[in-house]
Amino acid sequence: MNQPSPAAHLTREPVLNKNRSITANRLVVHAQSIKAAVGALAGNAERWPGRYTVFVSLGRLVPTPDLLEWEIPDNAMIEIPAQTLAHPMTQALVKGLREADVSMCLAWHTPGTKLDGGVDWRFVLTDVRKHPAPDADAGLSLAWGLPDSESFEAAIGRGYDGASGWFFMRSKAARKALAPSHAQIVRLMNLVRNNADIREIETVLKQDVALSYKLLRHINSVGFGLMCEIQSFRHAVSILGYNKLHKWLSVLLVTASRDPSAAALMQAAIARGHFMELAGKQFFSKTDSDNLFLTGAFSLLDTLLGSAMPAILEEMHLPTAVSDALLRGEGVYAPFLKLARGVESFDSATLVQQAEELKIPLDEVNEAMLSALSFADSLDLS
Repeated sequence: MNQPSPAAHLTREPVLNKNRSITANRLVVHAQSIKAAVGALAGNAERWPGRYTVFVSLGRLVPTPDLLEWEIPDNAMIEIPAQTLAHPMTQALVKGLREADVSMCLAWHTPGTKLDGGVDWRFVLTDVRKHPAPDADAGLSLAWGLPDSESFEAAIGRGYDGASGWFFMRSKAARKALAPSHAQIVRLMNLVRNNADIREIETVLKQDVALSYKLLRHINSVGFGLMCEIQSFRHAVSILGYNKLHKWLSVLLVTASRDPSAAALMQAAIARGHFMELAGKQFFSKTDSDNLFLTGAFSLLDTLLGSAMPAILEEMHLPTAVSDALLRGEGVYAPFLKLARGVESFDSATLVQQAEELKIPLDEVNEAMLSALSFADSLDLS
Protein backbone atom coordinates (compact mmCIF):
# COMPACT_ATOMS: atom_id res chain seq x y z
CA MET A 1 0.00 0.00 0.00
CA ASN A 2 1.45 3.36 -1.07
CA GLN A 3 1.95 6.07 1.51
CA PRO A 4 -0.07 9.25 1.05
CA SER A 5 1.90 12.17 -0.34
CA PRO A 6 2.65 14.92 2.19
CA ALA A 7 1.19 18.37 1.73
CA ALA A 8 4.46 19.78 0.38
CA HIS A 9 7.70 18.57 -1.14
CA LEU A 10 10.68 20.30 -2.74
CA THR A 11 12.68 20.08 -5.93
CA ARG A 12 15.59 22.27 -6.95
CA GLU A 13 17.69 23.70 -9.75
CA PRO A 14 20.67 26.08 -9.89
CA VAL A 15 20.72 29.61 -11.30
CA LEU A 16 23.81 30.47 -13.37
CA ASN A 17 25.14 33.85 -14.52
CA LYS A 18 26.67 34.69 -17.90
CA ASN A 19 29.94 33.02 -16.93
CA ARG A 20 28.10 29.81 -15.93
CA SER A 21 28.98 30.43 -12.28
CA ILE A 22 26.36 29.64 -9.65
CA THR A 23 24.61 32.81 -8.56
CA ALA A 24 21.65 31.25 -6.73
CA ASN A 25 19.81 28.06 -5.86
CA ARG A 26 16.16 27.75 -6.86
CA LEU A 27 13.71 25.76 -4.73
CA VAL A 28 10.31 24.82 -6.11
CA VAL A 29 7.71 24.07 -3.44
CA HIS A 30 5.06 21.61 -4.62
CA ALA A 31 2.17 22.06 -2.19
CA GLN A 32 -1.59 22.00 -1.87
CA SER A 33 -1.69 25.41 -0.16
CA ILE A 34 0.57 28.27 0.87
CA LYS A 35 0.17 27.21 4.52
CA ALA A 36 1.46 23.75 3.61
CA ALA A 37 4.37 25.33 1.75
CA VAL A 38 5.20 27.43 4.80
CA GLY A 39 5.20 24.30 6.94
CA ALA A 40 7.71 22.57 4.67
CA LEU A 41 9.98 25.62 4.48
CA ALA A 42 9.84 26.46 8.18
CA GLY A 43 10.49 22.85 9.15
CA ASN A 44 13.87 22.94 7.38
CA ALA A 45 15.29 26.15 8.81
CA GLU A 46 18.34 24.34 10.23
CA ARG A 47 19.16 22.88 6.81
CA TRP A 48 18.59 26.04 4.81
CA PRO A 49 21.39 26.60 2.24
CA GLY A 50 23.02 29.89 3.13
CA ARG A 51 25.88 30.42 0.71
CA TYR A 52 23.89 31.74 -2.27
CA THR A 53 20.63 33.56 -2.83
CA VAL A 54 17.71 31.09 -2.78
CA PHE A 55 14.87 31.69 -5.22
CA VAL A 56 11.65 30.29 -3.74
CA SER A 57 9.00 29.28 -6.25
CA LEU A 58 5.54 28.32 -5.02
CA GLY A 59 4.89 26.24 -8.10
CA ARG A 60 1.34 26.49 -9.39
CA LEU A 61 -0.04 28.22 -6.30
CA VAL A 62 -1.29 31.80 -6.20
CA PRO A 63 1.04 33.56 -3.71
CA THR A 64 -0.90 34.93 -0.73
CA PRO A 65 -0.03 36.77 2.53
CA ASP A 66 0.01 33.39 4.30
CA LEU A 67 3.65 33.21 3.17
CA LEU A 68 4.49 35.99 5.63
CA GLU A 69 3.93 33.50 8.47
CA TRP A 70 7.28 32.00 7.44
CA GLU A 71 10.35 33.59 9.01
CA ILE A 72 11.90 34.29 5.62
CA PRO A 73 15.72 33.86 5.58
CA ASP A 74 17.80 36.89 4.60
CA ASN A 75 19.07 35.18 1.44
CA ALA A 76 15.61 34.13 0.19
CA MET A 77 14.06 35.75 -2.87
CA ILE A 78 10.35 35.10 -3.42
CA GLU A 79 9.12 34.44 -6.95
CA ILE A 80 5.89 36.17 -7.94
CA PRO A 81 4.31 34.72 -11.13
CA ALA A 82 3.36 37.47 -13.57
CA GLN A 83 -0.04 35.82 -14.11
CA THR A 84 -0.97 36.41 -10.45
CA LEU A 85 -0.01 40.09 -10.17
CA ALA A 86 -3.60 41.26 -10.56
CA HIS A 87 -4.86 38.95 -7.81
CA PRO A 88 -5.71 40.91 -4.63
CA MET A 89 -4.08 38.31 -2.39
CA THR A 90 -0.84 38.45 -4.38
CA GLN A 91 -0.92 42.24 -4.28
CA ALA A 92 -1.27 42.06 -0.50
CA LEU A 93 1.69 39.67 -0.31
CA VAL A 94 3.85 41.88 -2.51
CA LYS A 95 3.05 44.83 -0.26
CA GLY A 96 3.98 42.78 2.82
CA LEU A 97 7.23 41.58 1.26
CA ARG A 98 8.20 45.13 0.33
CA GLU A 99 7.53 46.32 3.87
CA ALA A 100 9.62 43.44 5.23
CA ASP A 101 12.41 44.28 2.75
CA VAL A 102 12.27 40.81 1.18
CA SER A 103 13.64 40.56 -2.37
CA MET A 104 11.35 39.42 -5.18
CA CYS A 105 11.74 37.91 -8.62
CA LEU A 106 9.07 38.26 -11.32
CA ALA A 107 8.54 34.79 -12.76
CA TRP A 108 7.16 33.88 -16.21
CA HIS A 109 7.47 37.44 -17.43
CA THR A 110 6.36 38.20 -20.99
CA PRO A 111 8.79 40.63 -22.65
CA GLY A 112 7.11 43.87 -23.57
CA THR A 113 4.63 43.71 -20.69
CA LYS A 114 4.70 46.84 -18.54
CA LEU A 115 6.23 46.20 -15.12
CA ASP A 116 4.85 47.63 -11.88
CA GLY A 117 7.01 50.69 -11.27
CA GLY A 118 6.57 50.39 -7.52
CA VAL A 119 8.33 47.02 -7.25
CA ASP A 120 12.06 46.50 -7.55
CA TRP A 121 12.20 43.26 -9.50
CA ARG A 122 15.84 42.31 -9.07
CA PHE A 123 15.40 39.43 -11.52
CA VAL A 124 12.81 38.49 -14.11
CA LEU A 125 12.47 34.83 -15.14
CA THR A 126 11.27 34.15 -18.69
CA ASP A 127 10.41 30.92 -20.50
CA VAL A 128 12.93 31.04 -23.34
CA ARG A 129 10.94 28.49 -25.34
CA LYS A 130 8.19 31.09 -25.75
CA HIS A 131 10.33 34.22 -25.71
CA PRO A 132 13.78 33.77 -27.32
CA ALA A 133 14.81 37.35 -26.48
CA PRO A 134 14.52 39.02 -23.04
CA ASP A 135 12.90 42.29 -22.07
CA ALA A 136 15.51 45.00 -22.52
CA ASP A 137 13.68 47.28 -20.06
CA ALA A 138 13.43 44.70 -17.25
CA GLY A 139 15.96 43.89 -14.52
CA LEU A 140 18.40 41.02 -14.80
CA SER A 141 16.77 38.55 -17.19
CA LEU A 142 17.01 34.80 -16.52
CA ALA A 143 16.16 32.24 -19.18
CA TRP A 144 14.27 29.07 -18.23
CA GLY A 145 13.60 26.02 -20.39
CA LEU A 146 16.97 25.75 -22.15
CA PRO A 147 17.57 22.24 -23.57
CA ASP A 148 21.39 22.12 -23.47
CA SER A 149 24.66 23.99 -23.01
CA GLU A 150 24.77 25.24 -26.58
CA SER A 151 21.36 26.91 -26.23
CA PHE A 152 22.65 28.76 -23.15
CA GLU A 153 25.30 30.52 -25.22
CA ALA A 154 22.65 31.47 -27.77
CA ALA A 155 20.41 32.90 -25.04
CA ILE A 156 23.25 34.95 -23.60
CA GLY A 157 23.97 36.22 -27.11
CA ARG A 158 20.37 37.39 -27.40
CA GLY A 159 20.66 39.43 -24.19
CA TYR A 160 19.80 37.14 -21.28
CA ASP A 161 21.90 37.68 -18.15
CA GLY A 162 21.82 34.06 -16.98
CA ALA A 163 19.60 31.00 -16.74
CA SER A 164 17.92 28.64 -14.33
CA GLY A 165 17.81 24.90 -14.91
CA TRP A 166 19.91 21.82 -15.63
CA PHE A 167 20.80 22.62 -19.26
CA PHE A 168 24.54 22.40 -18.49
CA MET A 169 24.24 18.65 -17.89
CA ARG A 170 23.48 18.14 -21.58
CA SER A 171 25.95 18.93 -24.34
CA LYS A 172 26.64 17.88 -27.93
CA ALA A 173 30.41 18.00 -27.37
CA ALA A 174 32.39 14.95 -28.45
CA ARG A 175 33.78 12.64 -25.77
CA LYS A 176 37.55 12.42 -25.27
CA ALA A 177 39.90 9.98 -23.60
CA LEU A 178 40.52 10.46 -19.87
CA ALA A 179 42.92 13.39 -19.37
CA PRO A 180 46.30 12.65 -17.70
CA SER A 181 45.42 14.76 -14.63
CA HIS A 182 42.20 12.80 -14.15
CA ALA A 183 43.98 9.51 -14.72
CA GLN A 184 46.43 10.41 -11.93
CA ILE A 185 43.58 10.81 -9.44
CA VAL A 186 42.06 7.51 -10.58
CA ARG A 187 45.44 5.86 -10.02
CA LEU A 188 45.51 7.26 -6.47
CA MET A 189 41.97 6.05 -5.81
CA ASN A 190 42.87 2.54 -6.90
CA LEU A 191 45.94 2.53 -4.63
CA VAL A 192 43.89 3.72 -1.64
CA ARG A 193 41.05 1.25 -2.33
CA ASN A 194 43.62 -1.58 -2.38
CA ASN A 195 45.22 -0.38 0.89
CA ALA A 196 48.59 0.21 -0.77
CA ASP A 197 51.58 1.20 1.35
CA ILE A 198 51.46 4.86 2.37
CA ARG A 199 54.92 5.48 0.90
CA GLU A 200 53.75 4.27 -2.51
CA ILE A 201 50.75 6.63 -2.42
CA GLU A 202 52.89 9.55 -1.20
CA THR A 203 55.23 8.99 -4.15
CA VAL A 204 52.33 9.50 -6.55
CA LEU A 205 51.16 12.60 -4.69
CA LYS A 206 54.64 14.14 -4.73
CA GLN A 207 54.55 14.00 -8.53
CA ASP A 208 51.76 16.60 -8.46
CA VAL A 209 52.10 19.18 -5.68
CA ALA A 210 48.96 21.01 -6.83
CA LEU A 211 46.99 17.78 -6.50
CA SER A 212 48.26 17.24 -2.95
CA TYR A 213 47.35 20.80 -1.98
CA LYS A 214 43.84 20.53 -3.41
CA LEU A 215 43.23 17.20 -1.64
CA LEU A 216 44.24 18.63 1.74
CA ARG A 217 42.16 21.77 1.13
CA HIS A 218 39.09 19.63 0.47
CA ILE A 219 39.65 17.53 3.57
CA ASN A 220 40.06 20.65 5.72
CA SER A 221 37.02 22.41 4.25
CA VAL A 222 34.12 23.40 6.48
CA GLY A 223 32.03 20.66 4.93
CA PHE A 224 34.19 17.96 6.49
CA GLY A 225 33.80 19.14 10.07
CA LEU A 226 37.16 17.93 11.45
CA MET A 227 38.31 19.04 14.88
CA CYS A 228 41.89 19.51 13.75
CA GLU A 229 43.65 20.56 10.53
CA ILE A 230 45.14 17.79 8.39
CA GLN A 231 48.79 18.63 7.67
CA SER A 232 49.88 15.82 5.34
CA PHE A 233 48.69 12.77 3.48
CA ARG A 234 50.14 10.50 6.18
CA HIS A 235 48.25 12.52 8.80
CA ALA A 236 45.07 12.16 6.71
CA VAL A 237 45.42 8.37 6.70
CA SER A 238 45.93 8.26 10.46
CA ILE A 239 42.90 10.49 11.16
CA LEU A 240 40.50 9.34 8.44
CA GLY A 241 41.52 5.86 7.41
CA TYR A 242 41.68 4.57 3.85
CA ASN A 243 37.93 4.31 3.28
CA LYS A 244 37.25 7.95 4.17
CA LEU A 245 40.27 9.07 2.18
CA HIS A 246 38.96 7.21 -0.87
CA LYS A 247 35.72 9.18 -0.56
CA TRP A 248 37.63 12.47 -0.56
CA LEU A 249 39.71 11.44 -3.53
CA SER A 250 36.38 10.90 -5.30
CA VAL A 251 35.46 14.48 -4.42
CA LEU A 252 38.81 15.56 -5.85
CA LEU A 253 38.08 13.72 -9.10
CA VAL A 254 34.66 15.31 -9.37
CA THR A 255 36.19 18.77 -8.88
CA ALA A 256 38.98 18.26 -11.43
CA SER A 257 36.93 19.37 -14.43
CA ARG A 258 37.76 22.45 -16.49
CA ASP A 259 34.34 22.53 -18.13
CA PRO A 260 32.89 26.09 -18.30
CA SER A 261 29.99 24.86 -16.17
CA ALA A 262 32.32 23.03 -13.77
CA ALA A 263 31.16 24.74 -10.57
CA ALA A 264 27.50 23.94 -11.21
CA LEU A 265 28.31 20.37 -12.27
CA MET A 266 30.48 19.86 -9.19
CA GLN A 267 27.74 21.18 -6.92
CA ALA A 268 25.22 18.85 -8.56
CA ALA A 269 27.53 15.83 -8.32
CA ILE A 270 28.48 16.36 -4.66
CA ALA A 271 24.87 17.15 -3.71
CA ARG A 272 23.67 13.98 -5.48
CA GLY A 273 26.22 11.87 -3.67
CA HIS A 274 25.45 13.25 -0.23
CA PHE A 275 21.71 13.12 -0.88
CA MET A 276 21.92 9.41 -1.77
CA GLU A 277 24.06 8.80 1.30
CA LEU A 278 21.45 10.45 3.54
CA ALA A 279 18.40 8.97 1.82
CA GLY A 280 19.79 5.45 1.98
CA LYS A 281 21.34 5.41 5.45
CA GLN A 282 18.39 3.55 6.98
CA PHE A 283 18.66 0.81 4.36
CA PHE A 284 22.41 0.21 4.10
CA SER A 285 25.57 -0.33 6.13
CA LYS A 286 28.23 2.39 6.47
CA THR A 287 30.27 0.86 3.62
CA ASP A 288 27.23 0.84 1.37
CA SER A 289 26.46 4.43 2.35
CA ASP A 290 29.93 5.42 1.12
CA ASN A 291 29.18 3.57 -2.12
CA LEU A 292 25.91 5.46 -2.42
CA PHE A 293 27.92 8.67 -2.22
CA LEU A 294 30.25 7.42 -4.96
CA THR A 295 27.31 6.48 -7.17
CA GLY A 296 25.74 9.91 -6.91
CA ALA A 297 28.99 11.85 -7.17
CA PHE A 298 30.19 9.82 -10.15
CA SER A 299 26.86 9.92 -12.01
CA LEU A 300 28.02 13.12 -13.73
CA LEU A 301 31.65 12.11 -14.33
CA ASP A 302 31.13 11.67 -18.07
CA THR A 303 29.93 15.27 -18.37
CA LEU A 304 32.48 16.62 -15.88
CA LEU A 305 35.49 14.93 -17.44
CA GLY A 306 34.32 14.94 -21.06
CA SER A 307 34.84 11.17 -21.35
CA ALA A 308 32.57 8.20 -21.92
CA MET A 309 31.32 6.61 -18.71
CA PRO A 310 32.40 3.03 -19.62
CA ALA A 311 35.95 4.24 -20.30
CA ILE A 312 36.09 6.08 -16.97
CA LEU A 313 34.76 3.17 -14.93
CA GLU A 314 37.06 0.69 -16.67
CA GLU A 315 39.99 2.49 -15.07
CA MET A 316 38.47 2.75 -11.60
CA HIS A 317 37.64 -0.81 -10.48
CA LEU A 318 34.60 0.29 -8.49
CA PRO A 319 32.25 -2.11 -6.68
CA THR A 320 29.94 -3.94 -9.07
CA ALA A 321 26.81 -2.38 -7.55
CA VAL A 322 28.15 1.14 -8.26
CA SER A 323 29.02 0.27 -11.87
CA ASP A 324 25.66 -1.42 -12.40
CA ALA A 325 23.82 1.72 -11.29
CA LEU A 326 25.96 4.07 -13.40
CA LEU A 327 26.14 2.01 -16.59
CA ARG A 328 22.82 0.20 -16.68
CA GLY A 329 20.56 1.82 -14.09
CA GLU A 330 20.36 -1.53 -12.30
CA GLY A 331 21.13 -2.93 -8.85
CA VAL A 332 20.51 -1.87 -5.28
CA TYR A 333 21.82 1.70 -5.67
CA ALA A 334 19.92 2.53 -8.87
CA PRO A 335 16.57 3.43 -7.19
CA PHE A 336 18.36 6.00 -5.01
CA LEU A 337 20.05 7.53 -8.05
CA LYS A 338 16.61 7.79 -9.68
CA LEU A 339 15.33 9.50 -6.52
CA ALA A 340 18.25 11.96 -6.61
CA ARG A 341 17.45 12.82 -10.22
CA GLY A 342 13.79 13.25 -9.28
CA VAL A 343 14.78 15.97 -6.80
CA GLU A 344 16.33 17.83 -9.75
CA SER A 345 13.17 17.76 -11.88
CA PHE A 346 10.84 20.74 -12.22
CA ASP A 347 8.03 18.18 -12.47
CA SER A 348 7.91 16.31 -9.15
CA ALA A 349 6.00 13.26 -10.42
CA THR A 350 9.13 11.06 -10.64
CA LEU A 351 10.22 12.14 -7.18
CA VAL A 352 6.87 11.27 -5.61
CA GLN A 353 6.65 7.90 -7.37
CA GLN A 354 10.20 6.89 -6.49
CA ALA A 355 9.84 7.94 -2.85
CA GLU A 356 6.66 5.88 -2.59
CA GLU A 357 8.39 2.83 -4.12
CA LEU A 358 11.24 3.16 -1.62
CA LYS A 359 8.78 3.92 1.20
CA ILE A 360 10.71 7.06 2.17
CA PRO A 361 8.46 9.85 3.53
CA LEU A 362 8.75 12.92 1.36
CA ASP A 363 9.47 15.16 4.33
CA GLU A 364 12.63 13.06 4.83
CA VAL A 365 13.46 13.55 1.15
CA ASN A 366 13.10 17.31 1.66
CA GLU A 367 15.47 17.16 4.62
CA ALA A 368 18.04 15.09 2.73
CA MET A 369 17.92 17.36 -0.31
CA LEU A 370 18.45 20.59 1.64
CA SER A 371 21.16 19.03 3.82
CA ALA A 372 22.97 17.74 0.71
CA LEU A 373 22.73 21.10 -1.02
CA SER A 374 24.07 22.92 2.06
CA PHE A 375 26.89 20.37 2.28
CA ALA A 376 27.88 20.82 -1.39
CA ASP A 377 27.77 24.61 -1.07
CA SER A 378 30.01 24.48 2.00
CA LEU A 379 32.90 22.98 0.04
CA ASP A 380 35.48 25.05 -1.81
CA LEU A 381 34.88 23.71 -5.33
CA SER A 382 37.17 26.17 -7.11
